[in-house]
Amino acid sequence: MRRSRHAAFAGRFGLRSKASLAAALLTSCVALASEARADLKICNRMSYVVEAAIGIDDKSATATRGWFRIDPAACRVVAQGSITAERILLHARSLPVYGASPAPQNGTDNLCIAPKDFVIAGRQCRGGQTAVAFTEIKPSTGEDGHQVAYLAEGAEYDDEQARLAAIQRLLVIAGYDAAPIDGVDGPKTQNALAAFLKARGLGANAAQAPNFFETMIAAVEAPSATGLTWCNDTQYRVMASIATDDGKAVTSRGWYRIEPGKCLHPDVSGQPRRIFSFAEAVDGTGRTIKINSRPLNWGGTTTLCTREAQFEFTEQGDCGPRGLNANGYERIEMTAGTGKTIRFGMP
Repeated sequence: MRRSRHAAFAGRFGLRSKASLAAALLTSCVALASEARADLKICNRMSYVVEAAIGIDDKSATATRGWFRIDPAACRVVAQGSITAERILLHARSLPVYGASPAPQNGTDNLCIAPKDFVIAGRQCRGGQTAVAFTEIKPSTGEDGHQVAYLAEGAEYDDEQARLAAIQRLLVIAGYDAAPIDGVDGPKTQNALAAFLKARGLGANAAQAPNFFETMIAAVEAPSATGLTWCNDTQYRVMASIATDDGKAVTSRGWYRIEPGKCLHPDVSGQPRRIFSFAEAVDGTGRTIKINSRPLNWGGTTTLCTREAQFEFTEQGDCGPRGLNANGYERIEMTAGTGKTIRFGMP
């Protein structure tokens, strides 16, 4: 489909020739001392499980490293020892289960990342790598003496609120009514959480376990008995979009990233009259996969508007003149209280 769609999600990569150079640069910018060592920690006060990458910029030399997974209300050391580099930069992304990343990147430094764990030297991206915006951070000194930087969102949650809001968000994605996602406890959230735990044979204390977010993410990556589930049965990454008709307007939004062999539950709020789905397989550069010269996608006859990057549209007419793409969506037949699994497979 057209040009490099979804380019922010690049494919596999090889770093053998540059990994040792980048590792040496990262190490040289971190002064390892046996006394008064001040590690750099990133703390997550967002309602999303995120993956972070750091950049070190020092005397015209640059290196990036990722990914560091950080659960809500948790911190992670991303560099050990006092950092002596001139500038420290950060990029964060949410896990694919959330759809398009909610973490805004307003930095002006475009540095290289890769989909899997990476160490990259320099600013020139190579095969399978993508340039994304990194933001310079100014860590503060925490109570333990370490340098700390926080990931936050507009709601300005504290740790307890961020953790509860993150649980609410994953409950909603898993098909349980825990809205609104506000980090405020109450009967609605407790009932949804209790139903989730019971359905998986978990005790009431399971929500306090250190690996509870892993349990929840595994649940939303599996087919569900309620709501809509997309499952990717191909060897390619799939980018999907959903649209809902509430009787007043048809709202299309995307993209949701679904890795090979994984499932995902798009968030469908309210009780829409109709639900539509469109998806396409993409390669490592974000271009649509073609089989026998035909795009590998899954849709239907209802034409709605999309664009290359993250989007949400309620106006569906004149897609082309507005600089948008027009794609054919499939209408999904669903009844209240039931589940529907759409599998994306090879033709």
